[in-house]
Amino acid sequence: MSQLKPSEIVNALDKYIIGQDKAKKSVAIALRNRWRRQHVAEDLKDEIAPKNIILIGPTGVGKTEIARRLSKLTDSPFSKVEASKFTEVGYVGRDVESMIRDLLELTVNAVRQREQIAVRKKAEQVAEERMLDLLLPKTGGANISLQAGGISQEASPPDNNVATRQKLREMLKKGTLDNRFVDLDVSEKSMPMVEIFSNSGMEEMGINLRDMLGNIMPKNKKRRKVKVKEAMQTLIEEEAQNLVEMDRVIKLAIEKVEESGIIFLDEIDKIAGKDSRHGPDVSREGVQRDLLPIVEGSTVTTKYGPVKTDHILFIASGAFHTVKPSDLIPELQGRFPIRVELNSLGSAEFYRILTEPRNALLLQYIALLRTEGVEIVFEDEAVVDIARTAEDVNNLTENIGARRLHTLMERLLEDVLFAAPDMDEKKVVIDSAYVQEKLKDIKGDEDLSRYIL
Repeated sequence: MSQLKPSEIVNALDKYIIGQDKAKKSVAIALRNRWRRQHVAEDLKDEIAPKNIILIGPTGVGKTEIARRLSKLTDSPFSKVEASKFTEVGYVGRDVESMIRDLLELTVNAVRQREQIAVRKKAEQVAEERMLDLLLPKTGGANISLQAGGISQEASPPDNNVATRQKLREMLKKGTLDNRFVDLDVSEKSMPMVEIFSNSGMEEMGINLRDMLGNIMPKNKKRRKVKVKEAMQTLIEEEAQNLVEMDRVIKLAIEKVEESGIIFLDEIDKIAGKDSRHGPDVSREGVQRDLLPIVEGSTVTTKYGPVKTDHILFIASGAFHTVKPSDLIPELQGRFPIRVELNSLGSAEFYRILTEPRNALLLQYIALLRTEGVEIVFEDEAVVDIARTAEDVNNLTENIGARRLHTLMERLLEDVLFAAPDMDEKKVVIDSAYVQEKLKDIKGDEDLSRYIL
């Protein structure tokens, strides 16, 4: 669980997301409350429910980016799903419970990788012994010729094996044997292809069937001739997996998901409908009804065991252009008590997006062209013109927020990006005149603006 203070969370988000202070503040408080709950008395701990959030705003203003950056900031299990991909039970498609299964699967993999890193040193030691056994079998009274030109076995007294093994160990650690070849037995599972079709939990049933067949079917051993360096990596990974106690991993993963899991539910407005008498909206309302017990708190069956969703934090988002949050069913509305409206972006915000974040768009293009030996320089007035053009085109056509900057930058630098490998002049200066020349057609032609988004 992340121990970042709310102000530290906001500061971290500020490095990548411009504006939207209300949304950042709400998310920071929600994350900090997860940590606070872990430190209250046990009798009150289970009574504290997460305060779920709905982020409301047009596309391209930072809703998804906030969620994406949160997943990197916090150690909490995190998953982003799109509400529009779920269908009501009885329809063909994914049921809402699959989001919990996906979150647990991601968490199990993350915990397992962490455990494998923790036992890697021991795995390396075991793998080293196995490699030495391959290079110098313990039985058979064979010795290894260490002369240049290859590794060959010769008859020798058994008591010489200890000294030879130590010599091989030193050569292995120095990398002298990296390019030598050894015969390595690799396990391969032979398993028929089977597909399961079901209205509920289809993917879960398929996974369980594959696991069951995988345990029943015999493991085939295939001998491959590989270099020592590659074989060592294979052996280390194999031993690391063997050293990890999966029962403990699963227990930890379920606990992390139940206590500190976060699900970002995007496009929630797509399952809201004003009139439920029309066919498509029946399914949408059905998805809301299926989603309600998950958000309220229920137990979802997974292949790793039951998972309680009582304390999972749900952050939903949507543009809500044609519908309103009040068009969601009342019960679901009540489960998202915190609603934050994100502001539309103007030229001032576009200018900051182009220049301030650590992953600023201008920095990305500068780095890309440097790989060709081309140094590109953006004058400040040129950046101002790009930002103004983005605002104007958004006002003339569909407002797609900061995504407009990507299309404008591609159009602006199209010729430079194409000719960069063959350019003699390795320094390119982008000034205001250049921007106006390249983007004048887009700003003046509404049909062209629509064509390039």
